[in-house]
Amino acid sequence: MKRITTGAALAAGALAATALAFAPSAAAVTPTTATVTASCGIFGGGTATLTATQTGTAATLTLTSSAITTPLALSANSIASTLTMSNSTGANRVFSGTVNPAMAAGSPVTVGPLPGTVAAGDSLDFYKGSLKMVIFGVTVTCTSSAAQSPGPFVF
Repeated sequence: MKRITTGAALAAGALAATALAFAPSAAAVTPTTATVTASCGIFGGGTATLTATQTGTAATLTLTSSAITTPLALSANSIASTLTMSNSTGANRVFSGTVNPAMAAGSPVTVGPLPGTVAAGDSLDFYKGSLKMVIFGVTVTCTSSAAQSPGPFVF
């Protein structure tokens, strides 16, 4: 009985090691942060930071900016946001959701993390893309006139 148990344990260990050896490596977006200059109409404009995360084909983007401010107090999860990123390797990618912290009037804007789907090799840039935020029924659109720095997000 002891030999069977030992043999089973060795077999299980060998299978686990084989599974790890053949497991796909985790995809990682690079860079994970980028800076853009955005113009957002009544919300203002200036430098904003985009932060990206990736797990397989699922990705999120978050935009934060102290230069872009909210003219009114906003409750958490009250901004319907659609972030469209231009993709130099194919179709544009869209990240959307209603995720934001509560913000007092005049506060820096933060939206996200906004979920979206990416493919291996996607090269995403806010330049030639846009961020549309719907707040109290009013659409605010942010655009950029230059590429993000240090460069596009590569997935």
